[in-house]
Order: sequence, then structure tokens, then C-alpha cells
Amino acid sequence: MIKMLVLDIDGTIFKKDYTATQKVKNTLKKLSDNGIKVVLCTGRMYAATRFIAKEFELKTPVICYQGGLVKNIYENNDTLFEKTMDETLAREIIKELKNRKIFFNLYINDELMVEKDSHLIRQYVDARNITYKVIGNSENIELKGLNKILAIDDNTQLIESLQKEMAQKYKNKLYVIRSTPRFCEFSNLEATKGNAVKFLAKKWEIKKDEIMACGDHDNDIEMLLAAGTKVAMGNATENLKQIADYVTETVDNDGVVKAVIKFIGEEYGI
Repeated sequence: MIKMLVLDIDGTIFKKDYTATQKVKNTLKKLSDNGIKVVLCTGRMYAATRFIAKEFELKTPVICYQGGLVKNIYENNDTLFEKTMDETLAREIIKELKNRKIFFNLYINDELMVEKDSHLIRQYVDARNITYKVIGNSENIELKGLNKILAIDDNTQLIESLQKEMAQKYKNKLYVIRSTPRFCEFSNLEATKGNAVKFLAKKWEIKKDEIMACGDHDNDIEMLLAAGTKVAMGNATENLKQIADYVTETVDNDGVVKAVIKFIGEEYGI
């Protein structure tokens, strides 16, 4: 019996226009109303995730920053779990990205900061209903409480090469993953979706075989591996599909709803 459903957001419940269908919303609300823990598990910052959970009328904490932060959306926004970046390693990553002239976001205590304005950041925040601060040279600010660094480039091959190179260079030091073809994320080594799922499962005394997880990209691999029922979207990467127990329909065809019907119950396919 599934007691916990863990869901990525972008590409899983949100389509390319950053909206979910009414069918997905209805299904998740009915699951939540029936006592199933529906947990949003995303690379997004807390400020960009909290309002989505409330829109869906969920009652559970949210997992943000690829697993680097778990917070209640109610109860005074209590922080349940947090893993921030080492400041020295963060400075190294910033220097590397600046040398390569790659645009990057900094997330410090859940505030989004950039060194300079750009179409990349404006496009990013417009799609997520969040704000940002232009800080100039990041060497002048303290990095304590740095949730993650996000490198962004329209050249997807550049981002793919960057991720492979930096993941090898910082092996056993940082978690380096692509969350979309244009995004390469750097965070605490323990800040994975899988670790955050395990944290909540232990807190709620839920067994692995009582967890179902559904995602679409490589940053969801650890999340799926933490679940007993592993579902990849039809639009998922090949890497994710290879470890999944089941490949459902695409996000545009309400793949999450179809997976819920298959593994939890037909009554949720409303």
C-alpha cells in the first residue's frame, strides 16, 4: 500500500507553460484528503515551491534545492532538514563559472541573487513567480547559508560538458547535477532528493515499499531510488527511464494521474 507519493514539479506535474491540469490538481488533492503524504520534491527554492503546495492544497512539508532543504509550509515554516554549501567550495565554483563566462544564480537563505541583470534571470523568475536581487561582485558578500549555485546557459552541450567535468572534479565534495538541459546545479554533497525522501520516510515511519516517486530528469534518479515504486514520465531522460519500474504517459497527457491509477487506485483518476 502506498502511503507516500513524492513528485518532482517541472516536467512531472507542471507542463512547459508552468501549469498543472485540473485533473492533476484534483488527483493530488484527493490523495492528500485521504491521508496519503503527497510531497513536492524539487530543485526550486522554497519561496517558489510553497505557493505551489498551497495551490494544490497539500498539507505536507516540501523538499527544495534538490533535497537541501525540507520545510513545513505551515507551522511557522519550520525547517526540518537543511544542508548548505561549504563556503570555500562555493567560492571555487563561482570563480570557475566567472572564468568561463557562464551566468549563475546564488541562493542564500532562500533569497535569489545574481551578480548582474540578464535575460536569463528575467526569464527564470517570470516563469516561477519569484523576485531576485542584483548584488554586483559576489566576492563582496557572505556566503553563509548558501543553498545552491545554479549555472544557466542556452547552450545545452556546454551545460552537459560542465556537469560531467565538475561532477568528476568535485566527486565526494559536492553534488553536481543537471536538472534541465540548460541548468547545472551545485550543492552540498548530502543535498539530494533521495536523502530528503529518506529523512521524511523515517520521520513518518514509512517503509521504502510504501513510497512511490515520479520524476522526469537525471536529478530525480536519487529520488526514485529511495522509493519502492519508481515511475518515470514519458518525457523523462533515458537515464531515469532505465532505473524506473514503470514509464507512464508524458506530462502533457497527465502521466502522474495514470501512474496513480495504476499503483494506488482507480478512484483517484478523477
